[in-house]
Amino acid sequence: MEKMLFKRIDVPNAADITVAEKHGAYSQVGKAFGIKPEDLVNEVKRSGLRGRGGAGFPAGLKWELCARVPGDVKYLLCNADEGEPGTFKDRFILEQDPHLLIEGMIIAGHAIGAQQGYIYLRAEYPKAAGILEKAIEQAYAKGFLGKNILGKGVKFDLSVHGGAGAYICGEETALIESLEGKRGQPRSRPPFPASSGAWRKPTVINNVETLANIPFIVALGAETYAKIGEESAPGPKLFAVSGAVNNPGGFELPMGTTLREIIYTHAGGIKDGKQLKAVIPGGASTPMLTADHLDVKADFNSLMAAGSMLGSGAVIVMDDTACMVNVTAVLIRFFEHESCGKCTPCREGTGWLYKVYRRILSGEGKPDDVDLLLSICESIRGKCFCPLGEGAIQPVLSSIAHFRSDYEQCVNGRGCGREEQCRKVLH
Repeated sequence: MEKMLFKRIDVPNAADITVAEKHGAYSQVGKAFGIKPEDLVNEVKRSGLRGRGGAGFPAGLKWELCARVPGDVKYLLCNADEGEPGTFKDRFILEQDPHLLIEGMIIAGHAIGAQQGYIYLRAEYPKAAGILEKAIEQAYAKGFLGKNILGKGVKFDLSVHGGAGAYICGEETALIESLEGKRGQPRSRPPFPASSGAWRKPTVINNVETLANIPFIVALGAETYAKIGEESAPGPKLFAVSGAVNNPGGFELPMGTTLREIIYTHAGGIKDGKQLKAVIPGGASTPMLTADHLDVKADFNSLMAAGSMLGSGAVIVMDDTACMVNVTAVLIRFFEHESCGKCTPCREGTGWLYKVYRRILSGEGKPDDVDLLLSICESIRGKCFCPLGEGAIQPVLSSIAHFRSDYEQCVNGRGCGREEQCRKVLH
């Protein structure tokens, strides 16, 4: 497949608007302004584009829900709070082709009737912040942002808002709370952001990759775009591959590319000639899979049928030397630290999970600790205010399901030869 989203990331200095324009940036803004907003929303609906942030909600339907709400004040928010372990795909666009994102937001703002946009940027991306600020300044100077874009009477203002340094702010209502200057904790829903979001006004929240697809839908048309990748989830997909592979990095591939092709063709296979033991296909909150799942397609429906999720498209690869108790403990430490504390099952449950992992890895595990972990997960499942708690238990449940022998080695004191490495997790 010819690159679309990553088409300009290898072009030297593509973050500069003069270079970006020579390679097609902002070429679809005028075309989009010639389309009625409601028709533009329908075009995105017919394209089949699903949100690339994890949930996979149809982007056009989200736009339609917001566009239908009466009112002159609406907001478009870009979720660039890319904070889940293993996830770094959006960073390529933010740092190397910010004008693609800005173009997508201008078009989206026109479609839903929003005159103000915000890019909520991960606090740990300071380089991207400077690049985005400069790109936005250049877009204003060129007339692509402001009160009368291209002389068409369309108004859209855009600014960058630094994130709170909290994983929970990737959840859309917590992001809104943080944007408003409040503590980043999720809101009760309904109402949903499409009807009552930022400052209680109708709001659309899309992530970077989703918005980056919009200029290509306008350029190609919905029918042509819908032929790319899987019928159930058309378009290109960005994958961030890390871990025990020879060629880690970001890859743009058709939606539905198999895990085998992603890992062995594009990421160069497993390092040092080792064997694959486990793969997390969509970021830390998605269930682990094994070598038996290599021929599963990386799309929403196929991965769900295999017992996992596409999530953010962060493919984390582990070889046959990995201790899955160690791996899971690292992930649980992250979720325990990042729980916002608003609800008891997540706040207390993730803490108890990590305490049990600490006990196991310190050599003091008990025979019933594996069942205790499963019991704690059941006390969290379906009882949390937002998806963080539900995501936190996925590595626990899936690692025990697929690699229970690793746990039994630890709790029975037989040892696996990796004790020193495992105990580093405790510090």
